[in-house]
Amino acid sequence: MNKHQGITLFVLLLAGFVTIFDLFVVNVAIVSIEKSLNASLTELTLIIVGYELAFGLLLITGGRLGDIFGKKTLYQAGMLFFILSSVLCALAPTAMLLVIARFIQGLSSAILFPQVYSSIRINFDQQQAKKAFGYLGMMLGLAAIAGQAFGGWLITLNLFGLSWRTIFLINIPIGILAIALSHYLSEGDKIKVNLDWVGVILSSSGIGVTLLPFLMLPIWGWALSSSSILIMGLLLIALFVYYEIKLEQKRKVPLLSIRILNNRPFVIGLFIVMCVYATSSAFPLLLSILLQNGLGLTPLQSGLMFVPASIGFVISSFITPSWVNRYGDKVLLWGAVLYGISYIVLMMNINVTSSLIHFNKLILSLFFIGFTQGMIMTPMLNLVLSTVQMESVGMASGFTATLQQIGAAIGATAALVILQYKLQHTVSKMAFEQLSNAVSFSLLFNVIMALCAAGLLWLLIRLK
Repeated sequence: MNKHQGITLFVLLLAGFVTIFDLFVVNVAIVSIEKSLNASLTELTLIIVGYELAFGLLLITGGRLGDIFGKKTLYQAGMLFFILSSVLCALAPTAMLLVIARFIQGLSSAILFPQVYSSIRINFDQQQAKKAFGYLGMMLGLAAIAGQAFGGWLITLNLFGLSWRTIFLINIPIGILAIALSHYLSEGDKIKVNLDWVGVILSSSGIGVTLLPFLMLPIWGWALSSSSILIMGLLLIALFVYYEIKLEQKRKVPLLSIRILNNRPFVIGLFIVMCVYATSSAFPLLLSILLQNGLGLTPLQSGLMFVPASIGFVISSFITPSWVNRYGDKVLLWGAVLYGISYIVLMMNINVTSSLIHFNKLILSLFFIGFTQGMIMTPMLNLVLSTVQMESVGMASGFTATLQQIGAAIGATAALVILQYKLQHTVSKMAFEQLSNAVSFSLLFNVIMALCAAGLLWLLIRLK
């Protein structure tokens, strides 16, 4: 890469970092927000899931807007709105206003995030794109962990008495730097078509209604109403698909070309993305519950326990691209298998009969998880997006990012459901023993998802 491409990649990594950082950072701030704003449980849940819900709503649209108006233009617009919405979050005087600000912040992320994927494909050649996606995968993994460790530190530091508000204010200098350097980005080829507004409405409402019962599970539980909402969402998605097919048959340009789903390698890649991101949301949720509720650690102490995983992820992210160049895509397959094994090791370490967890073994198992996660997550995005033609990369990027969000929502929901089921059906004299056994059992979900990803990777590699 030359200097211009290096700065381009840096600008894209900044966008990837802030959008994922803000997805996770609120988790460690939620207690401080509750005390500061006197928020109810429903409001606290909406503060967390409002961002996720809005993020998922417009990802397909955000990718398509990049195709129509240019990737650089959409990047700049998305980053500007992200800064402004972060300011609104930091200044929110009430919990409900914070909910609204977080929703707006999620919408801006949905405009911004797909431009990162598609810009890598248009600013770098095939070999450079592999490295760029490797760095991006590393940055996204670090952002998820930094959201807990760095976020906890910011809150504890309590600069100028701002407490949790600093987790949003930190986005301002990062966003300004990103916009200042965004002229290095390329617009890419623009498609001269009108935006499919009916498709936007159907896709957004379908995705939103489908995700809602999963994201609101801690408040609603899973009742008949949740099932009804889920069915309604799936029907809206089916209507969206039907409308897009009809639009394409009339030789008009749809929001999402359903023909892309005829690309079997891409579809398999989407399922791989869902499996991997399901584990990436379930793992920190389960471990945080064990560390904070079981061992009584503070949010900062709990966040710091994820540092070994981040170190392993970074090391793997640097090594994996050279392994892929030397041994091919089967490196991802072995990474997925080892990733599943790493969770089995963690299950063995935390399935104990007392609170005396061997922290040395726990740290090693967390490093193993981070390293193997980097083996699959770092090159995965390049592998998936390399299966589509360049003119479809914006649409494919939005679709891929949407499946990431759906996978993350399903993963968090599945982890909570399994955990609650196990706690209700486990009898133990010691509360910690009951919780540790339940968390260990719940991690079986991650093992299954990792092995599913391995099987799908084997199939994808054979098709390529």
